[in-house]
Amino acid sequence: QVQLVESGGGLVQAGGSLRLSCAASGRTFSRYPMGWFRQAPGKEREFVAADSWSGGDTYYADSVKGRFTISRDNGKNTVYLQMNSLKPEDTAVYYCAARSVTLSLNIAASALYAYWGQGTQVTVSS
Repeated sequence: QVQLVESGGGLVQAGGSLRLSCAASGRTFSRYPMGWFRQAPGKEREFVAADSWSGGDTYYADSVKGRFTISRDNGKNTVYLQMNSLKPEDTAVYYCAARSVTLSLNIAASALYAYWGQGTQVTVSS
């Protein structure tokens, strides 16, 4: 049984930093795209960042580009999201996701991710 477990969320002041972790079990994801999505109250889930296993390509939403960094440790089957210069509009539940195929097309499409974590709350105060 595949499980993705996020951790690292919390309350931080604007301008601060947080590092989210997503530990995977039940399957090795070193050759599969993994990503982060978020959902703020009253809004739809949106793409934040993704890492393609192929060549280490990374992708970011325009709203987080230059502030967030996605990385992975294949030895630990874990993906990270380093979030710097946080803004109140970054407040949301953050979800880790993984694909079941190696295809990296439409990397921001949440429907193409087969596995999801339970989410971790990130709150940025002004």
